[in-house]
Amino acid sequence: MSSSKVARAMLGFYIALFLLYLFGPLMVMSITAFNTPNYPQALPFEGFTLEWFGKLWEHRLMMEGLQNSIIIGIGVVVISVPIGLAASIIMNQIYHRARGLFYLVTVSPLLTPGVIIGISTVIFWKDALGLTDFTKATFYKGIVLSILGQSSFVAAYCLLIIMARLTRFDRAQEEAALDLGASYPQVFWHVLLPFLKPALLSASVIAFLSSFENFNTTTFAILADKTLVTVLAGEARQGTTPVLSALAVIIIGLSLLGALIYEVLKRREDAAAERMKENARLAERGEAA
Repeated sequence: MSSSKVARAMLGFYIALFLLYLFGPLMVMSITAFNTPNYPQALPFEGFTLEWFGKLWEHRLMMEGLQNSIIIGIGVVVISVPIGLAASIIMNQIYHRARGLFYLVTVSPLLTPGVIIGISTVIFWKDALGLTDFTKATFYKGIVLSILGQSSFVAAYCLLIIMARLTRFDRAQEEAALDLGASYPQVFWHVLLPFLKPALLSASVIAFLSSFENFNTTTFAILADKTLVTVLAGEARQGTTPVLSALAVIIIGLSLLGALIYEVLKRREDAAAERMKENARLAERGEAA
């Protein structure tokens, strides 16, 4: 056996071992969602059942937490993505010497522990603003505070994602549109935003997922309300059941489905862009002939 074959065999073994390390716990946990015992058990497999998915649907606290998590995630996306977009545009246009300070200020929430952000959010909206009874009833709620607290650091993720795309933008396109009579709002809506569309979509997904799985900030800012993560933490402290495994299977399935849909749409867009380029090349050849 040659040394190259040995190297390929060892590489394949380590890749398989790495994948087993990543997906092994998920596979075992998925098996427990379809097993009949009242506690998570993969082996021995006593019988196939879908009972735990039905009990998940009947779990009132978990369904309430899931609803709140979705609402908070959407709110975080609505706030964080525009803030990240505005910050990335500012950073791309200010003087080079000021970029370091601006970057430090905008990214510093990522370096702050989530516990500190959650506590400070609650204290700020309760005491520092001197809210009236009406504004307290409007803003001093667990869902609103969680959205505000999470957005303070999720916006930094959006900034980094959008900035990575914006650095490749050709400013000559803006200048050409302005020379042709377009206004600044028209340039923003019809030139810049279409270019940033992939980054905006990526930032929205990252913002929603970061909000959905956040625990440290949410556990303080949510007050008396609940999110899916806080409910799961309470359930885990009391002892796990296959209901949690059923929820995990659903989340994994939705994640895989979303990744599959994204990949299909991306390939269709790439194919359409390639066809447009090919048609343009054919048109140029025809004009040249």
